[in-house]
Amino acid sequence: METKDKVSNARRGFMKAGAVAGGGLLFGFSLFGCSRDGKEGRNDRKEKPSETAVGQAATAASEPAGLAHDAFIRIDREGIVTLIIHKVEMGQGTFTSMPMLLAEELGADLSKVKLEQAPADNSLYADPMLGGQVTGGSTSVRGAWKPLREAGAKVRTVLVQAAAQTWKVDQKELSVVGGTVRHAASNRSAHFGELADAASKLQFPKTVTLKDAADFTLIGKSLKRLDSPVKTNGQAMFGIDARLPNMGIAAVMASPVLGGKVAAVDEQKAMAVKGVRQVLRIEGAVAVVADNFWTAKQGLLAAAPRFDDGPNAKVSTASIVADMAKAAEGTGAIATNKGDALKVLGQEGGGRRIDAVYEMPFLAHATMEPMNCTVDLRADACELWVGTQVPALAQGAAAKVTGLPIEKVKVHNHYLGGGFGRRLEVDNVLQAVAFAKLAKGPLKVIWTREEDIQHDMYRPYYYDRLSAKLDDKGMPVAWFHRVTGSSIMSRFAPPMVKNGVDPDAVEGAADLQYTIPDMRVEYVRHEPPGVPTAFWRGVGPTHNIFVVESFIDELAYASKTDPVAFRRALLQKSPRTLGVLNLAAQKAGWGRPLKPVAGRKVGRGISTQFAFGSYMSQVAEVSVGPDGDVRVHRVVCAVDCGQNVNPDGIIAQMEGGIVFGASAALWDQITHENGRVQQTNFGDYRVMRMNEAPTVEVYIVNSHDEPGGIGEPGTAGIAPAISNAVFAATGRRVRKLPIAEQLKKA
Repeated sequence: METKDKVSNARRGFMKAGAVAGGGLLFGFSLFGCSRDGKEGRNDRKEKPSETAVGQAATAASEPAGLAHDAFIRIDREGIVTLIIHKVEMGQGTFTSMPMLLAEELGADLSKVKLEQAPADNSLYADPMLGGQVTGGSTSVRGAWKPLREAGAKVRTVLVQAAAQTWKVDQKELSVVGGTVRHAASNRSAHFGELADAASKLQFPKTVTLKDAADFTLIGKSLKRLDSPVKTNGQAMFGIDARLPNMGIAAVMASPVLGGKVAAVDEQKAMAVKGVRQVLRIEGAVAVVADNFWTAKQGLLAAAPRFDDGPNAKVSTASIVADMAKAAEGTGAIATNKGDALKVLGQEGGGRRIDAVYEMPFLAHATMEPMNCTVDLRADACELWVGTQVPALAQGAAAKVTGLPIEKVKVHNHYLGGGFGRRLEVDNVLQAVAFAKLAKGPLKVIWTREEDIQHDMYRPYYYDRLSAKLDDKGMPVAWFHRVTGSSIMSRFAPPMVKNGVDPDAVEGAADLQYTIPDMRVEYVRHEPPGVPTAFWRGVGPTHNIFVVESFIDELAYASKTDPVAFRRALLQKSPRTLGVLNLAAQKAGWGRPLKPVAGRKVGRGISTQFAFGSYMSQVAEVSVGPDGDVRVHRVVCAVDCGQNVNPDGIIAQMEGGIVFGASAALWDQITHENGRVQQTNFGDYRVMRMNEAPTVEVYIVNSHDEPGGIGEPGTAGIAPAISNAVFAATGRRVRKLPIAEQLKKA
């Protein structure tokens, strides 16, 4: 990167001075105006944005006292609308859906809505549902649904007022179309830029009336992704693409055992490799800095770092699971307690009791872009170039390592080459800044794929005990579910853990849509030694939907009832879940024979779920070979996510989530032996190939309810649909993932 590019890149953040220099209209609005409980969010800012700094050419919105001005819209004299966006783009489509929400009410030409990535700032850019500057939890559209539309409507109002005053006509005679205010009677029109200066002198309304769904011109329409052109022509900048003058590039090797320390490194041999600049050593890792990454890797191989393993040297998957099984025998914190399930389950006679244990393995994120971070550390400032889901956390992490005031740390956030929850963590930022303290000049640290997989923060291992009682008619009258696993929330957001229950760990288990008279759900926190855990795409529901929907299927077959009919009987009080179940079953041709596959057994399985505010049902059609090989041929997905914004984006998220979840369900696991992760690359941590991908059909329910999340639900629902299909094909019930390993063992 040339020096001038570095300066330009720094302008990705919000600059009040830019509005002064260019003229136009600046509008601040509150994301906290639409908090989860419907109340006004608290003002986390110590002071409001300075109008003096903005100047006369830009006017802050008149918002009710107590609300933080969390994000900004800017309109310049050319009519370009700039949205400083508080979310990151990692393939989920926020850089299309967010401007669609704004443009719908503003009446803007979507092609003239430009985006700037918000800088790190929790007080300005916190998500109203997550309480921080975080992209995750399928909250982007849900959190911005009303605030962005209200912001667009308020800006449109003052633009119309400015035109009415200029032309001396009644506002009611004006219309706004494609970024232009028009007066049909006099055949006059003005684009937003021509009205921006006049509009900036007006008072923004405190309340506005939003469009009815019937009047939407953008929302609900399938639009092409706005970020596709730059991603296809190579202009898109990901964190790994950062370039700084005289930058060194580092390959890194950390201790293969968590908590291990560097014991020795052959610095002389590393420095003998042409192009190697430095060998850097911190407590648990070694980095070799070179002119390019290939040379850095060769230098690292020559350095041959050796480590003292430390206290976790004997950790193995077998020992972890054995400890979890013991922990699962104890009573857990109560997440749900309706009636007296334990009493009903303990009664003799009166139906049939069914017990089961389900297990799900550790999983890596394996994002296409491996972890990386570029650091320019100077005596009085630090700049980061990175792709992160948590810019403010990354900023805070760098400040902690450097000892600099947080305002002296600047984060240049980029497109993310996959997040899946991995980039909610800042361990790579901490490491990169620690190395940068020792480096001569700017430093880019890149993890190899092997380093990335073997030093991930993993989806937790879960060990679940379930019991149910069926009455004489074969219907469940009691349900018990004890979830055992680590608590990510206790580390990531401790206030969210109430009475010992991690809400993420039990989501999808504690809030069943099925009507069962007596129900008890417990949570046992158990932290595995030597294995760091973190959120993984679909978070708690990826675990609980698999367990619940597989066990529901067990109950259906035990009662000799068709799995769809069994679910229908339990969903009479959950009409939206019932709706997607019926739609998926209809579109999949449930009940009709499957086409035979030569030499293989075929089966069809179903799952339903409510998670992230969305309702979904998936049907998977599979075939199983004599050797246990499973192929998924077709997936039918019905989704009710409330008001859809961009149907094409929803379909893409379902397709991607299904492939991502199917890869994990069929093949993937992270195992440990002697404290070390056994998997290294895509050879033994598989991603579904193109020739293995099923046909995916997505059917979206036409709804105008509040939007639900869509980035993660597809991942959560596919594992039980596949495992239930495998049972239908083979009679083999899969209670432990990955499926392929269990079938081959059988």
